[in-house]
Amino acid sequence: MNIKFIYNYFINVENISKLINYEKINKLVKELTKLKKKKGRLFILGVGGSAANASHAVNDFRKICEIEAYAPTDNISELTARTNDEGFETIFESWLKISKLKSNDALLIFSVGGGSKKKKLSINLINAVKYAIKKSIPVYSIVGNRNGYAYKYSTISILIPSVNKKLITPLSESFQSIIWHCIVSDKRLKKNNTKW
Repeated sequence: MNIKFIYNYFINVENISKLINYEKINKLVKELTKLKKKKGRLFILGVGGSAANASHAVNDFRKICEIEAYAPTDNISELTARTNDEGFETIFESWLKISKLKSNDALLIFSVGGGSKKKKLSINLINAVKYAIKKSIPVYSIVGNRNGYAYKYSTISILIPSVNKKLITPLSESFQSIIWHCIVSDKRLKKNNTKW
């Protein structure tokens, strides 16, 4: 059995940990602290593995930080109805319209690529970001690509550094989790202790 891949995988994790922009994470904590004080809502969007991360993050922001948080992908009935009736590209935008975004709300995007008009990738995220900007809602993102739409147009964009082109997706999705766990564990936001 070749253990070299496993060793190198964790070297990549170590390298990203050293290269990540801690100041941007700190800025995001400050912004979420303001959102919490003004009783704003946090809408967390992602597709694929990032959708699973969004669902988990909603739990943590609600339970640990007592921030009102939602992930549209948690309601599979609405998601599939909107996909069937309106198309996949507008699912988040139309969901946000029904939620009646207010000036004290915010979007948090989890994405590996961050969306690309040219490549026609994650257009649903792009449309949601555009809608939030139109409504003057801050957009935050944790992404693995500096060329993606979310990275370019977010109020605060946290880039997960690319240290291995073959592992961008697993490392980006893993670090989404590491970063949001760091945020909800920060004493400025944390209201309730975890059991362990």
